[in-house]
Amino acid sequence: MTPPLVYARLKSAPVAVVATLSMLLAGAGVASATQPVPATASQAQAAASQAPLTNLSHLNFLLDTVPLHAVDGHTTYQIGEHPAAQAPWTYANKNADGSYTRVGGGSKDPVTGNWSQGAFNADDVARTAVVYLRHWQQTGDASSRTRAFDVLRELTYLQTTSGPNAGNVVLWQQADGALTPSAKPVELPDPSDSAESYWLARTVWALGEGYAAFKSADPQFAAFLQSRLDLAVGSLNKQSLAKYGKYDVADGAKVPAWLITGGADASAEAVLGLSAYSKAAPDDGAAATALSQLTEGIAGMSSGSVQQWPFGAILPWNQSRTLWHAWGGMAAAAVANASPLLHRPDLLTAAVKDSAQFTPQLLAAGGPDNAWSPTPGEAQIAYGVDSRVEGLVATAKAANAPGLLDVAAVAAGWYFGANRSGKPAYNPATGTAIDGIETDGRVNPNSGAESTIHTLLSMLALDADPELKAKALGISSTVGTDGLMVAEAESGTITGGAVVKPASSWTGEANWSGGAYVVLNAGGTLTIPVPVSDQARNAYPIVNQRPEAAGTTSWTSGSTFLGTTPNGGAGEQGITAAPGKLFPFSLDHAMPAGQDSLTAKAGSDVSIDGVLLQPQISSVSVSGSGGQSTLYISAAPGNIDRKVDMPPGFHVSQQAFDASGQPVAPGPDQNGADHSGRVTVAPGGFTWVTLVRN
Repeated sequence: MTPPLVYARLKSAPVAVVATLSMLLAGAGVASATQPVPATASQAQAAASQAPLTNLSHLNFLLDTVPLHAVDGHTTYQIGEHPAAQAPWTYANKNADGSYTRVGGGSKDPVTGNWSQGAFNADDVARTAVVYLRHWQQTGDASSRTRAFDVLRELTYLQTTSGPNAGNVVLWQQADGALTPSAKPVELPDPSDSAESYWLARTVWALGEGYAAFKSADPQFAAFLQSRLDLAVGSLNKQSLAKYGKYDVADGAKVPAWLITGGADASAEAVLGLSAYSKAAPDDGAAATALSQLTEGIAGMSSGSVQQWPFGAILPWNQSRTLWHAWGGMAAAAVANASPLLHRPDLLTAAVKDSAQFTPQLLAAGGPDNAWSPTPGEAQIAYGVDSRVEGLVATAKAANAPGLLDVAAVAAGWYFGANRSGKPAYNPATGTAIDGIETDGRVNPNSGAESTIHTLLSMLALDADPELKAKALGISSTVGTDGLMVAEAESGTITGGAVVKPASSWTGEANWSGGAYVVLNAGGTLTIPVPVSDQARNAYPIVNQRPEAAGTTSWTSGSTFLGTTPNGGAGEQGITAAPGKLFPFSLDHAMPAGQDSLTAKAGSDVSIDGVLLQPQISSVSVSGSGGQSTLYISAAPGNIDRKVDMPPGFHVSQQAFDASGQPVAPGPDQNGADHSGRVTVAPGGFTWVTLVRN
């Protein structure tokens, strides 16, 4: 089965190996001397923090008028009086003169003018409606209300209203208004309204927020939106939600069977809409039930812990235990919004782990990559940044965890230059957002709907919180990161084995890092060289664990025995695409500081992809008009002190938080000013450190 992140219409390369080691270790996460911020820079920062960041100009440019034809099963609000609506073009290619050309998906037929996919798509139509709705609600802007109304009319036209597919949604539409139920290349489901989909989930998102916004402003239109939401929820009840309470097996693990398209990602976007709707319509039992069931399923995909991959992330796809991707990554935000409504604090734990444990590790590993599969890699795109920012903000509020807002500021700094390119990814003066940054720092200068939408959703979140906004604007450069990295097995010295290069790195549920792995025979050894570190590191050997019981592989570093990993015992394949799982297993002991290799000895035949190395204290250092700061992140079982280089005339200001983002009790070892340069990080938590002139 095609991995779910493929549909994202990425403007980047396929899943790639982790970024170069030199970038990951740049700066080693140690704060260095910084000059005081000049008065002019401080004044400029203050002025910028007062001006709205949200600029809808480019999104408005992407909108076009779409004729709405009389088609069986497709109609919308006031179609007789207004037989046209508004929708955003899917892509916008940047021209040499700096202007943009709107384009559709796929190739264009020179005779008909049609695109092989279409000009407009329901995914972007739905999310565009959310942008205008939130902007109207946040600012009172009348033009955003008008556009939200018209885009919602377009979205509901794409929803099928009769027949066996009633409630589902057609994905693509041509510029002349013709629907394209079956695009080229083929996308599943085909036709696109023949089953539930990401675009149905996003339709629920827009309809729910639309009803909440228009309930008082335009009750008649709100009632129409409510009827369409009822239709969508009814469709889900016949499909995924009909399986509520049932579990599938994925490589020996129980996974919820009732997620939309098997995804916590798709389900999360529906939950965002159902949460907004349920606040406005608390007596709608069907919607409340769907909200409860989907949120429970999303929380059930929480995986790992501080010292176990994927470190508390909510996995997006129930058909893989070793793939995390950022596309549609609103799971933490969805659970954080829904759990207070549902009076289910137990569900909130999943959002807290994703936000307070996984996201800091993601940032320290080089930033908001599109995928860990299971090694970090791939390009970085606005939707991945936005999902982190919105998840952190929502979880900070729901869990009363202020530390998460510091992490949110670091994540949001990506838009202002704290990224691999070193250049701003968003221009507040024009409202344009780049379409992505590759692992080597190359920028895709185009500005399509998806990137524009998610950037604007982040800007709305920042505009709503002036303190967070000011802190994020003060971050415009990444000084260095020191976090999770991969040491490839094929770079090692092998006895009793060989390097294998498969035809495809994709197994159906994960990627062989670097496109190769090592097969060891029983008794064989593999010694993998690693860069020397001045601190202990957790090592996670990536082993292709077979379904059946088998022996183990032992791991040592120098004279230190680290532990063993299982060669088999993954259990029943179930719904996954391949037997067994390619998984980074935890070891019993950390790799001591100063070691330059790890050695594996196979007790039975085993395939080894590499080793993930995680500093017990990871870090990401950022700078800008707000000065220089470092986020230190723990993957250690106890408190750890780190000494930072502190120039004369400066002291360290630190705020320490635990593994849930809660402040650590104040004390000389945790918070406040420190003139020794000693920083304390709580077990599994993080500490925000700033150099301050005395």
